Amino acid sequence: MAKVLIPIPHRDFDPSEVAIGWNVLKRFNHSVAFATPDGKPGAADDLMLTGEGLDIWGFIPGVRHLVAIGRLMRANADARRAYAALEKDPAFAAPLKWADVRREDFDGLLLPGGHRARGMRDYLESEILQRLVAEFFAANVPVAAICHGVLLAARSHAADGRSVLNGRRTTALTWSFEHKAEMVGRVVRFWDPHYYRTYLDAPDHRRKTDGLTRDTFDDERPAFVVRDGNYVSARWPGDAHTFAKTFAAMLAERRRDVSG
Repeated sequence: MAKVLIPIPHRDFDPSEVAIGWNVLKRFNHSVAFATPDGKPGAADDLMLTGEGLDIWGFIPGVRHLVAIGRLMRANADARRAYAALEKDPAFAAPLKWADVRREDFDGLLLPGGHRARGMRDYLESEILQRLVAEFFAANVPVAAICHGVLLAARSHAADGRSVLNGRRTTALTWSFEHKAEMVGRVVRFWDPHYYRTYLDAPDHRRKTDGLTRDTFDDERPAFVVRDGNYVSARWPGDAHTFAKTFAAMLAERRRDVSG
């Protein structure tokens, strides 16, 4: 059994990426700990859980039942169930402080993302987390990053001053997908046009997504993940099951290598 760290911000992290990651790792008998800036429990982006506030149709009497974009864009049923279970997990309720984390206490690191740059800012720009990420890469232990978690990894620097992702194959929330999401957001959430605005500017060199079709634990076909040695990355919540399963397999491989 490997022990994995999932650092999260105070609020606005993506519920699918955190909860499904946690759920899959637990299914493979790995232990998961969480860390937040102050050691208090974090909270997911509520809009991604409920869909309320993503949909202008909720404000038009008699039209809401016709078009419900918010319900399509929120976390799906698998993710919402996983998040409800996660909230009851003792480790989630009693996270570590970012500053108190010791790399030596963990066998792997999972970096989730989130949609709201304002709520994610401390996480993405944290020098504490960037140093910690660099330590995990330097130790050559498994690291997983999805969506904006890839940006945190990209901003983390190795001893030579280069990004820890320098020379590695990776995927992320691509520019084309981000641009489409922001265009939709300007329509369905016109009073908050920057809700979907993010930091990452990466060309979509690889497989695209329609933004709706998601993988499941038993169906990896919609997913796309990229593994490069001890590092695995994915694009968005729709890849979360396959992403976490790949990471769980990497953890098991490392434990066999170390024990063997």
